[in-house]
Amino acid sequence: MNPLKEKGIPLEKQLRSWQETVKRPYNKFDADNYTRTRQILMNGIEIEAWNFKHAFVRCHPNLEVRKQVNIIRRLEGMQQMTAAWLAPADQTVLDTTLGYEQVAVDLTAWLAQNEPDDYVKETYDFGLLEDFDHLYRYAQWAYMAEGSDPNDILQDMTDVLIARPTQYHHNCNAMRIRRHYDKTTANPQTKMNILTLVSAEQQTHNFYADHGFMYGNEDLRRLYAEICDVEEEHVSMYESLIDPSETPFEKLLIHEFTEVCNYYNCYKDESDLRLRLIWEEFLAYEIEHLRIAAELLKVHENRDPEEIIGDKIFEPSHFESQKEYVTNILENETGKRIISDGGYGDVENLPDDWRGYAVQEASNRDGAPSEQAVRLIRASIGHDIVSADEKLIRKEPELLERSLEKKYQAPNTVTVDEYKEMVNINIKGDKK
Repeated sequence: MNPLKEKGIPLEKQLRSWQETVKRPYNKFDADNYTRTRQILMNGIEIEAWNFKHAFVRCHPNLEVRKQVNIIRRLEGMQQMTAAWLAPADQTVLDTTLGYEQVAVDLTAWLAQNEPDDYVKETYDFGLLEDFDHLYRYAQWAYMAEGSDPNDILQDMTDVLIARPTQYHHNCNAMRIRRHYDKTTANPQTKMNILTLVSAEQQTHNFYADHGFMYGNEDLRRLYAEICDVEEEHVSMYESLIDPSETPFEKLLIHEFTEVCNYYNCYKDESDLRLRLIWEEFLAYEIEHLRIAAELLKVHENRDPEEIIGDKIFEPSHFESQKEYVTNILENETGKRIISDGGYGDVENLPDDWRGYAVQEASNRDGAPSEQAVRLIRASIGHDIVSADEKLIRKEPELLERSLEKKYQAPNTVTVDEYKEMVNINIKGDKK
């Protein structure tokens, strides 16, 4: 469909009571894992929209425009409340964290395979391995702190295994800046894909920053701090792909288009009928918000919105198992590193003055919390918590060896030999 030609629900009919806004949560024991990922993603999409509209009205001089954007922002704030509070109260912080990392892995893999820009795809693939490793580190703590199997949340749809180790994700944040697309030639799908992923990564950062302190164990608290910092780098990396010369009205249009596409995807894919009706209702709301954004662009810039977002809808957030794709990236890109000027290099060829080394040494000089997670699980049960094909599990030591940096390693780095010992125990059938 062409979302610019669809009819939505007028703004005056979008105000809801508190009973209509705060819905009954899903049941964490019965819910499909991808119902959870959709709920997490749409919370992030709405928070990004809310933040952007606040920035918009703080900088725009036209009072009537500011009034209109304020009205939409308030309505979207209520949508965010509905989406966020669909999560049940008995879902622990670590439960939700595993859901966030499943969003990051499976969403990034889907976007990479549906991205028309090869350079943007390469950036997605790079970030994918970092989120995949975060999932592995948190899975160790889910078992140690709460005795839970990660597949209670992941439902065997996403592997749990070492990737590019988290201690190597810390870089000079200036190096995270990538080459941005050209707004005049970029495919609308690229614009929408990027904003979708920025929203997801930004909300992941916010969740870790707001909830990581809620555990009493200092090692677990430090892990949340460490990975929260990496999520800041991810937001920096992905948002830098956006053309900074886009006007505020262009950005407003792309935000509304991104919301429409994601709600459409949720509506089309949702297996829970009650939540499907919520996504359908919010899709109709966002179609109206998109119409208003398109009119503002026409009036204030005398431009056709189809020049910016095209005339068709995309599906940025289709969730399904991405094991095969992730395995391919895992086996080929663990040694990849960010270098200056938006490029990528290999760990074996990094110069001695590579800017990431100084950051890693400063951050990890007292030990990396992500390495401590594996040391503690090994001391506790003799092996790490993994979930993957046996053939892939056997590659853990090899994957680590490919990604190790010779110049700098945290003092508590788990060695290749130690991984070999853990793999032997896992393959014998003792893995949890």
